[in-house]
Amino acid sequence: MTFPINKIILLLEREIRDYQVPVVDLIATQTKDPFKVLVATILSARTKDEVTAAASRRLFARAGTISELAQLTLPELEKNIYPVGFFRNKAKFLRALPAVLNTQFDGVVPHDIESLLKLPGVGRKTANLVVAVAFNEPAICVDTHVHRIMNIWGYVQTATPLQTEMALREKLPIKYWIRINSILVTFGQGTCRPQRPHCHRCVIAALCPKIGVTPRKIDKMTIAPTAEAKKLVSWNVNGLRAALKNGFFEVLRDLDPDILALQEIKVQPDQLPDELRTLPGYQAFWYPAKKKGYAGTAVFSKLAPLQILYGLDCPEFDDEGRVLTLEYPDFYFINSYSPNAQPELKRLAFKQDFNRVLLDFMDRLSKDKTVVLCGDLNVAHKEIDLANPKANVKNPGFSELERAWMDEMIAAGYIDTFRKFNQSPAQYTWWSYRFNARAKNIGWRIDYFIIDGASSDRVLDASIHGEVTGSDHCPVSVRFR
Repeated sequence: MTFPINKIILLLEREIRDYQVPVVDLIATQTKDPFKVLVATILSARTKDEVTAAASRRLFARAGTISELAQLTLPELEKNIYPVGFFRNKAKFLRALPAVLNTQFDGVVPHDIESLLKLPGVGRKTANLVVAVAFNEPAICVDTHVHRIMNIWGYVQTATPLQTEMALREKLPIKYWIRINSILVTFGQGTCRPQRPHCHRCVIAALCPKIGVTPRKIDKMTIAPTAEAKKLVSWNVNGLRAALKNGFFEVLRDLDPDILALQEIKVQPDQLPDELRTLPGYQAFWYPAKKKGYAGTAVFSKLAPLQILYGLDCPEFDDEGRVLTLEYPDFYFINSYSPNAQPELKRLAFKQDFNRVLLDFMDRLSKDKTVVLCGDLNVAHKEIDLANPKANVKNPGFSELERAWMDEMIAAGYIDTFRKFNQSPAQYTWWSYRFNARAKNIGWRIDYFIIDGASSDRVLDASIHGEVTGSDHCPVSVRFR
C-alpha cells in the first residue's frame, strides 16, 4: 500500500494550526531577518524551544545585527545564551560568526547550503533550515523529528538524518520541502512525541503504520477527571536546570497539575529563566538549600495559598531547604525531600531526627485540617517496593530503622495513597542511572503521597507516571477533592 503523503500532510497542516509554532519559524515570521534566523537556528540545536526563545530574546536585545554581535565578548555571549545546550561551544561559534560573514560574504548571510556550511556552528540541518525558513527556497531540513516520524510512517527506511534528507530529496514532492520541517517538528513536539506518543488522540492514527512505536498508556486521570478534583503532582527532578533541558515544560503541559511539588531542585531561583520563575497560571514558591547546587524544594500552585511555611523550625534541616508547606482553606500541602541515609548509613541518625520532627509536624497540622504529605521520602517501605529487597536490607533507603519510621507513620493513621489503590509489584519511582536499570525496571518506590487517615476518602486515585523521563525519578500524582 502506498503511503498517502499528500493526505497526511493536509491533515497535519490543519491539525497543527493551534499548536505552538517552532521558535525559528516564529522568529522568521516576526523579523524577516536571515541573520536572526541563522543565530536562532544555531542556538536551537539540542535545546528545547522555550529555552531557545528566551535565549534568543536576551541575545537579540544586545546584538540584533552582525556588527553588534561582533562587539560582545565570549563571557557576555555565554551569559546571554545560557542555558541552551552546549552553550559554551555555541558562544564560540557566535563569537567567530561576524568575522567569517564579513570576510567571506561581505557581511551578508548567504542563501545557499554550500556557503552556509562554511559558517561556524552550521551543519546540514541548520543550513537547510536557514535556506527554507529565512529565504523561502526549496530545502529539506531533517532534524530528529523529521527523521523519526518519516521512519514511523515507513515513508523512508533510513538510519541517519542525512540518509533521510537524501531519500526525501528523491521522493518527497518539492512543494512540501520548505514546510515539512515546521510541520513535523510541531507535530512531533505536540502529539507524536519521541517517547510514549499520544496515538490515542492523533488525527492520522488510522493511516499511520506506527512502525517501532510504543503508544503511551492512557491515564484514567486524563480521561475522566471529576470537576471538583484537584490534580496534585510530586517529582524529584534531580536538578531543575537539567530537567528544563530534558522536557520539563512538556511534562508540565501533559500532567497539567493544580499543584506541582518539586524536590532536589539544586538551584537558586535567580539562576532560572524567567519562563519558569513566572510560569503563566501558577504561583511559584521556592525553598532552596543554602549550599548551592544541593537539595532544595519548590511548589507551583494554581490555587492561592493562605500562608507559606518554610521548614520545620530546625536549622540543621531547614538550611537544606527540605520541607515547604502551603496552607489552603481545607488542607495543608507538605512537600518534603527527606535526607538520604548515605552509604554505610553514615547519615542515618540525621535522617531519623528529620523523620521524627516531620511526623510531629504532620501530627500538629492534622489536628487543624487535612494533611497531604508528598515527596521523595528516600525509603522503600515494603519488599514489594523495590526490585531486589534481599540484596538491600542493610542499604540506605531500605534499612530496618528507615522502614520502621514508615511503619510508625502508618500506625499513626496515615495512608500510603498509592497502595490504597494498587497492590501490584514492580511499581517504581526511582531507577539508578547505572546498569540500564530503568530499561530493565530494576527500581525502587521511594516517592509518595501520604494523607491523614481521617481524610482518606478525599483521595480519588493515585498514579505513578513511569513513562516520564527527564530525571532518575518519575512523577507521582493523586486526584484530591
